[in-house]
Amino acid sequence: MTEPKSLAPGAPSSIPALPNLRDLGGWSGTDGRAVRHGMLFRSTDFRSLADNAEATAQVPALLGLRTVYDLRSGAETEAMPDPKWADVAEVHLDVLADAQLSVPANLATVLTDPEGIAEVNKYLAGDGAMAAMAGTYREMITLDSARRSYRRFYEGLLGEDRSPALFHCTTGKDRTGWASASFLSLMGVAREDVFHDYLLTNDRLVPALAPVFERFAAAGGDAESLREILGVRAEYLTAAFDEVEKVHGSLEAYFAEGLGIDAGAQQALRERFLEA
Repeated sequence: MTEPKSLAPGAPSSIPALPNLRDLGGWSGTDGRAVRHGMLFRSTDFRSLADNAEATAQVPALLGLRTVYDLRSGAETEAMPDPKWADVAEVHLDVLADAQLSVPANLATVLTDPEGIAEVNKYLAGDGAMAAMAGTYREMITLDSARRSYRRFYEGLLGEDRSPALFHCTTGKDRTGWASASFLSLMGVAREDVFHDYLLTNDRLVPALAPVFERFAAAGGDAESLREILGVRAEYLTAAFDEVEKVHGSLEAYFAEGLGIDAGAQQALRERFLEA
């Protein structure tokens, strides 16, 4: 089930069935201090393990998990609940609850509805997909539900919840992508490295989604255009950072004003998650 662990930042998943799983440790942060390994993981949901009870049961021990943050909608969690693991706390944070239309939160439903294929094709036409995805990333900065969710996430990391922890959405790229990017940025990781971690999803997740593209094409969908919303683009994450600058002026102000994580708490997070 597992491959040898690597301490390189962004190393491939130690659980092959979860290809978009990775440890956020190893990246160089403030004052050259590396982000600690084995403390915080990002992932997809666990549907790829749904038919393998033995492999599912091993996940907490393999990662040392004590807390799982689920960033999905209520409908998503109902359709694919997280595993119930002894001694692992579950924290549900519906990041996009206040969004009028959320592609990340509704894509799975749309793609399994044959009547929705034409609508999705229309949505994917031209720059529609890119524009909508960039809009979602901006909303992750400004929506009340997003602010509440990410505030609770960081309060948990400050010690309200136990570590090591894992956070995920459905595909582990958008809601999870901003959680990861904001965390690494707060740790002082270079913007280039933050984007590198974010874009790894295209190498790790998209190839594993080949059956989804095939089913979509068989139902009459434009599979190539679907990559715009099942993969990630630097422009999406840039939209989030641009919104931070527009609304708050800096990342630190976003944490303080938008999330209620003040300068002292920000430093406490660095001390907790950066090596000495």
